[in-house]
Amino acid sequence: MASVEELEELLSRPNDPVCRALAGLTGDLLLLGVGGKMGLSLARMARRAWQRVGHPGRVIGVSRFGAGGDAAFHRHGIETIRCDLLDPHQRQNLPQTANVVVMLGRKFGSTGDEPLTWAMNALLAAELCRQFPNSRLVAFSTGNVYGLVPITSGGAREEDAPQPVGEYAQSCLGRERFYQYCCQSLGIPAALIRLNYACDLRYGVLVDLALRVWNREPIDLAMGYFNTIWQGDANAQTLCAFEHLTTPPWLVNVTGDTILSVREVCLGLAQRWGIPVEFAGSESETALLSNNSRARALWGSPQVSTEQLLDWVADWIEHNRPLLGKPTHFESRAGQF
Repeated sequence: MASVEELEELLSRPNDPVCRALAGLTGDLLLLGVGGKMGLSLARMARRAWQRVGHPGRVIGVSRFGAGGDAAFHRHGIETIRCDLLDPHQRQNLPQTANVVVMLGRKFGSTGDEPLTWAMNALLAAELCRQFPNSRLVAFSTGNVYGLVPITSGGAREEDAPQPVGEYAQSCLGRERFYQYCCQSLGIPAALIRLNYACDLRYGVLVDLALRVWNREPIDLAMGYFNTIWQGDANAQTLCAFEHLTTPPWLVNVTGDTILSVREVCLGLAQRWGIPVEFAGSESETALLSNNSRARALWGSPQVSTEQLLDWVADWIEHNRPLLGKPTHFESRAGQF
């Protein structure tokens, strides 16, 4: 993986299940909050899948977009609309489309500005349901709603009772409850994507750990285990969820097959580079972990393995290729972001 262009092509490459799922849709696709880390690659994947199957639908991305932030979307045939989704006057001008993906959310900066976090993550869910009562809906949630589980548990499953830690995770559970209530009362078919953690080569838990190893920083082991999934696989599973919409919403964990050890991952990175690694503390008996059995039964294992991801990340960091500078803060055990 030698360039951002090559990376973004692979992140947005649709597989056969994505093409089948999107071929079955009618109408256009509206992506709300598309300006985040996953937005461009998800929009491109949908556009490429529809081009491949000859679907006439439009892919439309909605975000506030910084200066020139919509140019990359236009280059790939994705229409854009500039809109502050918290502003009802701006929002009322959005087109009604048959299919909607809601990607927006607020995590970083939540501590100290909790009201805005709740408005973005919870209140807006109800308002969007009322604005798009005739659409099919896929919305992002997070594995943070589960809270910490024993590392021997195999990870939290969709049927487990949420135990969110901190106001960010609590607001995300609030978002789910609003979707559940509004979709049930309005008859909206929907799916909620409990994601943790997507990994690009420019951000993600593996990138966070790789940078610490590369920079000879001590690795804190308190949050000693985690899940991750290649962002391209996360994109694919999100779009495939359109085949499984229910009322109330269908829940699915989108993450990797295995529970990864921070210690083992860092040792593997250090071995690839031939450098030492230093650890601090010891592993706790709990961690933020999800079980992807439901997704795996439907779509199989992610196409990109952890070992492949580690090889790519190690090479990317070693060659000083571009990063987003957006750490995940996965190590937070108090839920403060």
